[in-house]
Amino acid sequence: MTSAFTPFPTDLSNRILCCYINTTTQIQKAKILTIPNWLYERVVFPRQRLLFEAVPGAFLEIHSCAAAGEALLSKIPCLHLQVSERSLSVAGSPLPKDALQTDSVE
Repeated sequence: MTSAFTPFPTDLSNRILCCYINTTTQIQKAKILTIPNWLYERVVFPRQRLLFEAVPGAFLEIHSCAAAGEALLSKIPCLHLQVSERSLSVAGSPLPKDALQTDSVE
């Protein structure tokens, strides 16, 4: 599986830091398709945390990855995945920095 990265549109300045955790035992694909002229697609392994930047109105799509193809599992508003940049915490629990895959959109 591949990862695709297109530079974040420079005219969008209201970025938020988000975190998604794959709590399953399956490989998943995370995609943001709701920002015009921008493609974000990452493979997320089981129990992996994915830190990324988005805009408040964006949605993160989670797809299953199987031999038969992929299927949409959920569509999550990025606002629900927003984390505090100071503490790097999700729902009150600190994230170990060595367990993160961080994507900057600068």
